[in-house]
Amino acid sequence: MAEKGGKPGLLAKHPSWERVKCGDIVEIVNGFPFRSSGFNVDRRGTPVIRIRDLLSGATSTFFDGDFDPVFMVSRGDLLVGMDGDFRVARWKGEEALLNQRVCKLVVRDEKLFDGRFLMYVLQGYLKAIQDLTSAVTVKHLSSRTIQEIPLPLPPLAEQHRIVEALEEQLSRLDAAEQVLRGDLVRVRLLAARVANFAASRAVPAGEETAPPPRQADAIDRDLPRIPASWSWERLGDIADVVGGVTKDMKKQDDPDFAEVPYLRVANVQRGWLNLDHVATIRVPDRKADDLRLQSGDVLMNEGGDRDKLGRGWIWQDEVKDAIHQNHVFRARVRGGAVLPKLLAHHANSSARWFEVNGKQTTNLASISLKKIRNLPIPVPPAGEQIEILQQVTDQLEGLARVGAALEVGIKRAATLRSALLRKAFSGNLLPQDPADEPATVLLARIAAAREAVKPARRAKRAASPRRTAASCDRAIADAPAAPAPTPAPSATVQQELFQ
Repeated sequence: MAEKGGKPGLLAKHPSWERVKCGDIVEIVNGFPFRSSGFNVDRRGTPVIRIRDLLSGATSTFFDGDFDPVFMVSRGDLLVGMDGDFRVARWKGEEALLNQRVCKLVVRDEKLFDGRFLMYVLQGYLKAIQDLTSAVTVKHLSSRTIQEIPLPLPPLAEQHRIVEALEEQLSRLDAAEQVLRGDLVRVRLLAARVANFAASRAVPAGEETAPPPRQADAIDRDLPRIPASWSWERLGDIADVVGGVTKDMKKQDDPDFAEVPYLRVANVQRGWLNLDHVATIRVPDRKADDLRLQSGDVLMNEGGDRDKLGRGWIWQDEVKDAIHQNHVFRARVRGGAVLPKLLAHHANSSARWFEVNGKQTTNLASISLKKIRNLPIPVPPAGEQIEILQQVTDQLEGLARVGAALEVGIKRAATLRSALLRKAFSGNLLPQDPADEPATVLLARIAAAREAVKPARRAKRAASPRRTAASCDRAIADAPAAPAPTPAPSATVQQELFQ
């Protein structure tokens, strides 16, 4: 199990070690499909862990309803995300419920396998499964596949030593990476301030300033002060703002429709466009003509996570005949009222305005077309706009260089982390100790422990009373709703991968 170039990979093991199936050392608790009608963000009920919460270790979703305590997760429990990116993580948050498509791994006996070693070693195998799993939309992982993972089995004493060495080294690496990421956040915050060209123009106390926009509401009163020579305008007063196209799956085969590229939320980033993958859609010719993007159009996201509202950038005819989907707004400035790039910079720096004016549901945030047309825009005199834009551009380019250097450091930290894990799992991080109980003996003890459980389970099943059809019907009627079965993986390669 080597990587390209012959180096030991994350799936390697020392020749003196054994392998053990993950299912022989852990119990897997699959999450429950709780009623979505019971979900809320008002902190009513019990926190719920969803896939998106694994790495952050925090959740803003709550479930207001009854539940089985078996689905409760405590701080420190080992969780695996089973859709999209297959990730393993220790839960860092408060006690919460285990939602569907997330599972909990519980080591049966820490005297046979170190749960901390499991956390470090498992991610490499999940990544291998993910890479070999085909999917049309989202990749799925089954609990059976997790059970079949052939984990390396060092002697138990060596497991402890490896974990201690990893924690010592990785704690230093984590601290360095945390500093780099903190600096990167500060650089991005500074870039956002620079991009807000209105706020960057300080107005001395006592100097006359421009009045707020017409029909000012509460959030408008928090707007920065701008010179009297400038003016506040509503976006809808200086630009044509429209929503995009909604994909109609029923009409994708209509021969009168044209296939055109279209931009989604993922394509529209804050200050740049990600055009690595531009999807296509079939729409009526007239619709394509109405929504065809023009150079200078400002694109802004309408939906997604709350911090994505309003983010966007300038379209410069990068893809011929492209249009935009319904979750992306297009603002086309009329009569040269303001330079499009200045408008985009201001929208990207107006996160507070979008946060207040957007709506948050359990799954996503959104803002209406009517609301976004009311976005206050500071408009300098035409002669100042070019000078301001040049100053903003120069400062942002300098901050971008600093940010790129920090990102290089973060990538190097990830490379060093992988190198440490490779050495650990190939048995080369620490010397072997001949005094350790051999891995073969440990494997035999694990097998014996598994066999000892089987008679008890068979006896329990044998002691169950015989049920009649009527008693089965009553039991079904009285029983609580059972968890939904784990969907089959999208490709049989998951089961065959390690056979």
